[in-house]
Amino acid sequence: MKRENMGNDNTLLSALGIEIVSIKEGEVIATMPVDNRTHQPFGFLHGGASVALAETAASVGAAALINLETHACFGLEINANHIKSKRDGIVTANATVIHKGKTTMVWDIKIVDENNELICISRCTVAVVEKRK
Repeated sequence: MKRENMGNDNTLLSALGIEIVSIKEGEVIATMPVDNRTHQPFGFLHGGASVALAETAASVGAAALINLETHACFGLEINANHIKSKRDGIVTANATVIHKGKTTMVWDIKIVDENNELICISRCTVAVVEKRK
């Protein structure tokens, strides 16, 4: 599924340059550039940008596992440990579902650089709610 087919124009994904590379059942891969859009004031990857990438991957993965006509999903809780700094290049989020329940899902997200070095680890809980009629 290509990013432009996901309705992401004029969203945080577009602003940060996040691209969804692949969506499989229970797995998502997404990338994000490390550049002026994602830097903190000292020229390194902003931890908040890493968290945005992690939650995006988890949310897209959760959305792929639910009926979007009857349900919606929202990030409920996220934590992150920033392991290594990065000044430029691309980071890749590899998200896998740990728990798939009726009302919540828990996702494990590892963000790595081009050399497969760990940049950030995150866990995201996603709420699944029935749409109001």
